[in-house]
Amino acid sequence: MSVVLTTDSVPEQQKVTYWNEVMSRTLVPMTVSPRGTGPFDGWIATHHIGYLQVSTVEADAKFVSRTPALITPSSEALVAVGVQISGTATFAQGGRTTEVGEGDLVVYETGRPYSFDYPRRFTTHVFQLPRRTLTVPDSDIRRIAGNAIHTSGGAGAMPFLFLSALASLAGALPPVIAHRLADDFVDLLSTLITEWTHPSGAQPDSAASALLLRVREHIDRNLGDPDLSPESIARAHGMSVRYLHKLFEGEETTVCRLVQRRRLEECSRELARRGRATPSVSAVAHRWGFSSPAHFSRVFRAAYGVSPREWRALHTARNQPLPVPAGLSTIPSLTTADGRRHPGRSRLESA
Repeated sequence: MSVVLTTDSVPEQQKVTYWNEVMSRTLVPMTVSPRGTGPFDGWIATHHIGYLQVSTVEADAKFVSRTPALITPSSEALVAVGVQISGTATFAQGGRTTEVGEGDLVVYETGRPYSFDYPRRFTTHVFQLPRRTLTVPDSDIRRIAGNAIHTSGGAGAMPFLFLSALASLAGALPPVIAHRLADDFVDLLSTLITEWTHPSGAQPDSAASALLLRVREHIDRNLGDPDLSPESIARAHGMSVRYLHKLFEGEETTVCRLVQRRRLEECSRELARRGRATPSVSAVAHRWGFSSPAHFSRVFRAAYGVSPREWRALHTARNQPLPVPAGLSTIPSLTTADGRRHPGRSRLESA
């Protein structure tokens, strides 16, 4: 559902006050000062596409300022993208000032002071999203802020076309499609920021590595959750599923295979543990996130070459070797009860 607010029916002497309230309530708290002494008119239409807020603003010449006094510690950290449809603007943030022409994009943070100076009537799209949804480093966002991104070619051309289409569709999308498009927006914006701040192709490896480490730790902490999935992992880290898979491109495995491999490693370790109290195979499988005992037995045999019960018998019998440490890609040959050798090669990555 869209919300459209306009100064059309507001008395002339109250329009500026009304417009200040509308802009501050719809976007973020700001001060709006009209240019000139003539009449002032404006309208703003706002929609939500998943967690993405899309606003289209058309108004007469004005100066917009978000000062430090308007930024409170409790304010949610947002990243905004302005798309200049008509007219021009002078944008300033972080000590940099840039001229924004028709078709240009500008990325900025609402948690830091900024200003827009529109010398004549204009139209712009404003996209706002939570900062936590972007996985690019803060340093990259601050490097791109205060710079206009031209759309005549390169990194800005596709985002402009996509954002223009997205703004026109806002308010008419089913929820499932809306969330997917919001994820697409995040991916595209992340790519835009990375390409602009690292034109040589050098990637912020340290940030990606730190994020990948957090994802792996999250997986280890939640192995017992049967609902652990790429979707839940991405949601817990404020990223899209597409970006999550991209993180694993250089890991020689996928998210799903990593989850299954770690679950199997913990199950094999527990099944091989000697002791008086030995939980059932199904109990072990359930504890480590396998909801179906039949599925667990099937993937366990595919990975280790023996059934879970055979694995337990081989490792808990007297004079049998201790379980192989988790993480090894192969398992030493095992001796069966009748003295034959069993290869026991791991096929975790093919499961």
